[in-house]
Amino acid sequence: MRAAGAPDESLLRCAEHPNPNDAAIRIAACRMADERYTRCPGCTTIFRVTPQQLALRGGQVRCGHCKTVFDGNAELISLAPRREPPPDDGYDEATMGPATVTLRSSQALLPNDPPETFERTPDDDDDTPARVDYDERFAWTRPKPRRRAVAVAYALAIPLLILLLAGQALFHFRDAIAAQFPAAKPALVRACATVGCTIQPLRDVAMKYLTFEASGLEADPAHMGLLVLSANMRSHAAWPLEYPYLEFSLTDAADKVVVRRALSPADYADATADLARGIPANGDVAIKVFVDASATMQAGYRLYMFYP
Repeated sequence: MRAAGAPDESLLRCAEHPNPNDAAIRIAACRMADERYTRCPGCTTIFRVTPQQLALRGGQVRCGHCKTVFDGNAELISLAPRREPPPDDGYDEATMGPATVTLRSSQALLPNDPPETFERTPDDDDDTPARVDYDERFAWTRPKPRRRAVAVAYALAIPLLILLLAGQALFHFRDAIAAQFPAAKPALVRACATVGCTIQPLRDVAMKYLTFEASGLEADPAHMGLLVLSANMRSHAAWPLEYPYLEFSLTDAADKVVVRRALSPADYADATADLARGIPANGDVAIKVFVDASATMQAGYRLYMFYP
């Protein structure tokens, strides 16, 4: 057994030479001859490997650079310097320098996973692995250039979509905008004349602003069986409101509906009222309707507002 720190006998035998410089070269050659190196056939990168790594999965390994799967045993190479100079074919080591190789750590080699099944095409080469272009090997480290046509399309489409969205919102809320901002109503009216829409007063669907201040039902003394419905409708909104429909019902002594009728704004509004403009802000509407009740027996009535 060789003592700790003692030189290897094989190295001592390699160093047996009268010339000290030549002995150092021989020692380096012996060390390199004992080491194992394998070369990736895809990108020609050389890796220092150990017998334990080559023993895994029958020597099948994967290159950490180009991901090529190859047999590490079949691709073993020797980096020991040649003892004899190469033939005289124009090579001058003093001028061109010694040959260089790229060495990578064995950690860059990954054990090959179980082989996957791929469908081969007539264009596939069965003998020589495809070599990976040098630039493509490191393409993931560089941002991919964006196509100019795509960038131009986005630059044109985004503002156009924003304008379309704004136009759709303006069309949908045109009545509310005209009511809340009266100064914008003339422009909206002109725009609607172009696209074929109209500006309508807002509806008080929840009946928060429209109320009946007073109402009454009386018999017409001049006509038998004729009733006169009188009411005063008030708007508490600060903007015009659309005229609502009225539901008028006659009830009997048990408060059951005897007859019901829906009255449109044209049925109860004054002849001078502008139905298109709606009920003016904080305005009143006087209602007077004649009802023929000669065929019914009634004891009361109901009056409601609604929008169809």
